[in-house]
Amino acid sequence: MKSQIQKFGRTLSAMVMPNIGAFIAWGLITAIFIDGGWWPNGNIAKMIPPMLTYLLPTLIAFTAGKNVAGYRGGVAGAVAAMGVIIGSDTPMFIGAMLMGPLAGWCVKKFDEKVGSKAGPGFEMLVDNFSLGIIAMILAICGYLVVGNIISFITLSLSNCVNWMLAHKMSPL
Repeated sequence: MKSQIQKFGRTLSAMVMPNIGAFIAWGLITAIFIDGGWWPNGNIAKMIPPMLTYLLPTLIAFTAGKNVAGYRGGVAGAVAAMGVIIGSDTPMFIGAMLMGPLAGWCVKKFDEKVGSKAGPGFEMLVDNFSLGIIAMILAICGYLVVGNIISFITLSLSNCVNWMLAHKMSPL
């Protein structure tokens, strides 16, 4: 059990750690240029919400997909994550951490079944169309289903925490 938990932790860490520089860049922009920052600048501060909503989750999904199935898995992960990102009003870090590896796994399984059967000269065509179709299907599923489920879970957990705080149950 302990080794399974450690393995899961390593998997999550492998999605986030390569992107720490992007998180630092976002954090510095936020700390420096928001209204209460060191050098407030409303024009530069306009970058903060899109980076939080789109850039950071997409980087996580790309990295997760790449860890599972190489560069093609990363591209599929980024496209699939856009479905959950666009389908929700909240930043979709959890959705990206789900869709990235799922997309990479789908690409990997497709390549195992079909990839080597493409005739000479058709490899690039099969690779690109299969990637596009897999990513499209996952993006639509993420937009219609996964994003809503994760948003519901996040909102429910947030409401639970707020209820516990309102009832002085903060040790829990």
